[in-house]
Amino acid sequence: MTALRFTLLALITLATLRSAAAQDAKPAARLVTRNRVELNLAGAELILTACQEKAGTMKVFANVAVVDAGGHLLAFARMDGARPASGQTALTKAISAATFRQESGTLPQKGEPDLLLSLGVAMAATASGGKMTPLKGGVPILVDGQVVGAVGVGGGTGEQDAEVAKAGIRALLDRLNEKK
Repeated sequence: MTALRFTLLALITLATLRSAAAQDAKPAARLVTRNRVELNLAGAELILTACQEKAGTMKVFANVAVVDAGGHLLAFARMDGARPASGQTALTKAISAATFRQESGTLPQKGEPDLLLSLGVAMAATASGGKMTPLKGGVPILVDGQVVGAVGVGGGTGEQDAEVAKAGIRALLDRLNEKK
């Protein structure tokens, strides 16, 4: 009886240890994110070049900022003739698009601008220390369904800025699709 009891106790202990080890292994797999796509400097520079080309064809003198998914600056260019003050605006648009995971700018309800929403967003932008903006021209960069960064453009109208940003992103995505 003692041998049987010892064997059962050993089996229970072994099963408990294996179960604990298996439980420890599962959370460890969730401690880091693996296989994540990240925008690098070469990609950011390709976007800058394409944005400058698009702005040139539109006769817009633009500032262009490219940030990573966390809103940290990767690359910046101010075209000759662009307003220096629009440089900070371009960076803020990029940060806003990257961190909010959507295009910058207020969203009108039913096609009509909402004055209170616009004022509220502007106040929130001030309170955020310049990390968000109600201005159009910031566009997130999506690769494989992940936001890997954003482009912010300042210098034209909001619509022109967004068009320039999207041209830069399109150039990056086209280049990535060539490699597949």
